[in-house]
Amino acid sequence: MSDQPSAQFAELLRKDLCGFIHRSFLELNPQAQFLPNWHVEVMAAKLEAVRLGKSRRLIINIPPRHLKSHAASIAFVAWLLGHSPTHSVLCVSYAQDLSDKLARDCRRLMTSSFYRALFKTRISEERQAVADFETTAGGGRFSTSIGGVMTGRGGDIIVIDDPLKAEDAYSELRRTSVNEWYDNTLYSRLNSKETGAILLIMQRLHAADLVAHVMEQEAWDVVSFPSIAPEEQDYEVSTPFGRRRVHRAVDDILHPARESRATLNTIHAAMGEAKFQAQYQQNPLPPAGIYVKPQWFKTYVDAPPNPDLILQSWDTASKVENQHDFSVCTTWAIAEKHAYLIDVFRRKLEFPDLKREVRAHAQRFNAENVLIEDTVSGTALIQQLREEGMSIVSAVTVKGEKEMRFMAQTAKIEGGFVHLPRDAHWRDAYVAELTSFPNGTHDDQVDSTTNALKWLSDLSDTPGLGLLRYYQDLANGSEEIKNPKLVRVRLPPCQTYQFPAPPYQLHVGEDGIAEVPEEAADCLRSSGAVRLD
Repeated sequence: MSDQPSAQFAELLRKDLCGFIHRSFLELNPQAQFLPNWHVEVMAAKLEAVRLGKSRRLIINIPPRHLKSHAASIAFVAWLLGHSPTHSVLCVSYAQDLSDKLARDCRRLMTSSFYRALFKTRISEERQAVADFETTAGGGRFSTSIGGVMTGRGGDIIVIDDPLKAEDAYSELRRTSVNEWYDNTLYSRLNSKETGAILLIMQRLHAADLVAHVMEQEAWDVVSFPSIAPEEQDYEVSTPFGRRRVHRAVDDILHPARESRATLNTIHAAMGEAKFQAQYQQNPLPPAGIYVKPQWFKTYVDAPPNPDLILQSWDTASKVENQHDFSVCTTWAIAEKHAYLIDVFRRKLEFPDLKREVRAHAQRFNAENVLIEDTVSGTALIQQLREEGMSIVSAVTVKGEKEMRFMAQTAKIEGGFVHLPRDAHWRDAYVAELTSFPNGTHDDQVDSTTNALKWLSDLSDTPGLGLLRYYQDLANGSEEIKNPKLVRVRLPPCQTYQFPAPPYQLHVGEDGIAEVPEEAADCLRSSGAVRLD
């Protein structure tokens, strides 16, 4: 192949990144065969959007050996500097030797006769080290590894290519180290927080890898290429010559000429389901839990129109730093011994915002009881809300280990008493967290659910809500209970009895004996009450 492309071909390569990726591959790998495929066109279109400032946060998830590093860390960087030689590009990979290899190939491409015939950009003789070379216009490419020293260095564009080794994916220490280095070091290295761009290109490795971490913080444009399409998918290809749409049918193979179905089946069998789902399907599965199975949850279309109770359960986190959990509220409609989850609110909130959300959420759903865990931020929250007249707040005191508390409530789920809406946007994430516990990334939805289900158990020694209905009927003036039958019970000393409908309160005499409605006596048995008559 000629090093000097014709004027027409050269103009095409300057305009079309996909064509440049192809030609630069042949320049660096003259003995290899380039296998074109539509996914390279999609990658090129997305990378060009980054160069033009149309995309400031881009994630590309793609299986191994599908030209991701050549496209993003080598060809794209060279092409970008060809068009904008004053730009600074910061490139990061999991290890310095990999980072150096990609930098070396990029530099070799930019010093080739082919490249020099296309672009006027030249590498400065004063700075041409592999890991740190500069253009004569003042731009350049600086490469380092995760955890590497970056004092005084920055970039207009940051390219993160494989930040974590596949064998480190199941090391929580290593994953956390990568995520924290991104937060505390790399992110701040953008020359402009307003116009700078970050590109993260990698195979998925774990449910808590860097992709999952950054997506919790801000909005990203995500392009995912599973090896075998799990559902129908559409990709838009934008080139200097027009636009087109690529459609993938269910079970479609990403690049059959490179990896056929038979090859993928062999890879699947060799590496196992979890790794194949992550690295080849871009769908990392949370580590399997041991307490709850997805099929145990019942599904509903319409929630009960007249529930016995609307209950909310808050698991709060007062700090919003990345390492802290979310504040979560689960809202339940209780009817005929069954619990219907009607909403999940999940957000990182500072204390003042958290207090406002508790009030707003209770009003939105007409909650009759709001449970708040009486620990850390929850204690102050309970006190302030009660002082401000929010009488429906109940403090939940947790005892024992988290796993044991959750396990004690799983029988309700397995028994079919917990129902989830069919189409709620939060359903999949909720089920994923509960079914992956205790091995998942977060457990705030677990805690909220545990407290709600335990409170319902404490309300009665059966899933029924006789006491609640008694109070509701009393408040509504029901004829059947204007003159209820009272019975005597003896209660354990030093106990607090929470009832869902203030201002009704239980006053216990000094001898521990109280008269309560018969319905209440049955419900109080789970709290240690002994009926005396």
